[in-house]
Amino acid sequence: MADRVVIEEHVVSDVGAGPYALTAGPDGALWFTLVHAARIGRFTPGAGVVEFPLDPGSAPTIVAAGPDDALWFTEYGAHRIGRVTTRGEVTEFPLEHGSGPFGLALGADGALWFTESAAERVGRITVDGEVTGFPLPAARAFPSAIAAGPDDALWFTLNQGNAIGRITLDGAVTTYPLPTGAAAPVGITAGPDGALWFVEIAAGQVGRITPDGVVTEFPLADRAARPHAITAFGDRCWFTEWGGNRIGSITVDGVVTAHDLPSPASEPHGIAPGPDGALWVALETGALARVSP
Repeated sequence: MADRVVIEEHVVSDVGAGPYALTAGPDGALWFTLVHAARIGRFTPGAGVVEFPLDPGSAPTIVAAGPDDALWFTEYGAHRIGRVTTRGEVTEFPLEHGSGPFGLALGADGALWFTESAAERVGRITVDGEVTGFPLPAARAFPSAIAAGPDDALWFTLNQGNAIGRITLDGAVTTYPLPTGAAAPVGITAGPDGALWFVEIAAGQVGRITPDGVVTEFPLADRAARPHAITAFGDRCWFTEWGGNRIGSITVDGVVTAHDLPSPASEPHGIAPGPDGALWVALETGALARVSP
């Protein structure tokens, strides 16, 4: 599956709009954030792009499908959590000013869980907009991406704290330091093997952590690749190499394969399975890339 792939790029915005993250929607379309243009986009191959505007400077970052047939997203610049229906109706829920929400994931309890990168908290929001915050024990740790684990807990990266965090549904937090110093973990996902997999953007490594906290790190051939986001797809995990202009995959045994993107310096960020059975990547220079065997 990883040895030979076909990569097709679909232009969805101008160069400055910044496609950042994406997810499959309940309507069979791809939904993505335009972090610099302050818009949410909807893309269907063959049918084009529809955009839904937000406030200037709101910086929508991560988007995830909710349990309510809507899409939810973080607004890093506006300190809000947003919700958009498949018809394009937007609702926004304010957080504490300066909280900087970034990561977002659906929890096993049917709520959306998110990181507040500037406030050192993990937050929880119900589909009715009720928000609860859980302080983290470390200062200036910059909680980043978050993912639901196989143990019904949420797992998240502490980008500046150089650790992986775990929070239970009732708010109990545990952190696990990384073996490599200043690794700056960002993306994290539940893998196909019952562990969590993450990428270390400053160390050029992919990491694996078991539910009981055992960490293994796998160096990339290009230590300057700056891996950014990661997702499970098929029998392995796939990740973006922002600095290497590549898409990589890693098996559960740690075997890494890399694939060059067609356009130079395309700045790959978010990566997620699409509704069509392929893998999709957000390229910050204005396109979505479809990756298929």
